[in-house]
Amino acid sequence: MGLASENLSQSALASINVLGTVANLLNIKDTETSSFLIGMADLLLRKTEVEEKRSKAEKESNTLLDNLRKAITHLTHLKRTVAELEEEASRREGIMQQRQNNLMIMDSKERQYVVQHANFKTILNRVGYTPEISHGVLIQMVENRKELERKTKPVLNVLRTYQDLPPDKPLAELAIEDKRRECDAAEKYLEDVLHSALNTPCE
Repeated sequence: MGLASENLSQSALASINVLGTVANLLNIKDTETSSFLIGMADLLLRKTEVEEKRSKAEKESNTLLDNLRKAITHLTHLKRTVAELEEEASRREGIMQQRQNNLMIMDSKERQYVVQHANFKTILNRVGYTPEISHGVLIQMVENRKELERKTKPVLNVLRTYQDLPPDKPLAELAIEDKRRECDAAEKYLEDVLHSALNTPCE
């Protein structure tokens, strides 16, 4: 301007310093009004760009934060699901262990029953049982046995009275021989009944 700084007032010097500072901030090399307007327009443009970038960054940040919340919720759900599955697996493991124990017991029982079946078959063969003896034959044999017991019971009762036999030896021997014949007849009857039952065809 062609003015010495010492001829200016303090307020003028302060204004000049402010203009210089603003010019430096606006990156202009002179203090023309047009330069200031261009600098201010450029500053506003950069401000708008910064605000747009900040708004975009804020949206991205909000999106990331929302995704993070969803991920945390999903992770919590997954942890709960895993805990439930582990509990279910533990419960099922107990059930499977119990079933395995039951199978082992059943296997042991099966072997025991096989042995018992073989023993029973041996006993039945020993006493003369054959598959030809039907249930009806067995029932008939039981009935015949009851009939035989009914017939031999009086003989047994008489035999129990032998202790009261007469002192005469010949009479006692005759009585014993008579009862012996009755016993033989009863045994023969039993044998005939058994043979008849065994020879009866299956029903």
